[in-house]
Amino acid sequence: MGISPYVRSLRKHLGHSRLLLPSVGGIVRDPAGRVLLVQTRDDGTWTTPGGSMEMTDTPADAVVREVWEETGLLVAPTRVLAVLGGPSFVVHYPNGDETQYVATMFECEIRGGELRDRGDDGDEIQAARFFLSDEAIELKLGEWLRPVIHRLYDRGSTWFEPPTWSPG
Repeated sequence: MGISPYVRSLRKHLGHSRLLLPSVGGIVRDPAGRVLLVQTRDDGTWTTPGGSMEMTDTPADAVVREVWEETGLLVAPTRVLAVLGGPSFVVHYPNGDETQYVATMFECEIRGGELRDRGDDGDEIQAARFFLSDEAIELKLGEWLRPVIHRLYDRGSTWFEPPTWSPG
């Protein structure tokens, strides 16, 4: 999927300036405890299935839609695992656009579908596979994912990045 109509309308007014946008990610595990990752077509990095929310989406609907579009799996979100953002979520696109995402990460259960090796349209995703933790850390991971990859395999509590801000 290309640029959404909403972002396209913002770009008419803001040009390539950084946009802060909500996004979602799905943490999907197979029965062996492996985590589903997708490989992006643009730079070959591996990340969790997910993406930007559309204007009509709830966060839960967005993660179900995004995982379906990118992997062919129908999932049900079961809980929020993390809310992430900050400098490692800045994306610079080849056309000069800049976006910074705030991602709500959902733990998801597989309810149907069949894993496809690439996304619906082949535009964004070139591969989708389940990985064990020691396999995943060897991959070319997205910048935001490398420091938290171990958390994807932890079925424990929810998490977030600790605050670093303090008053003056």
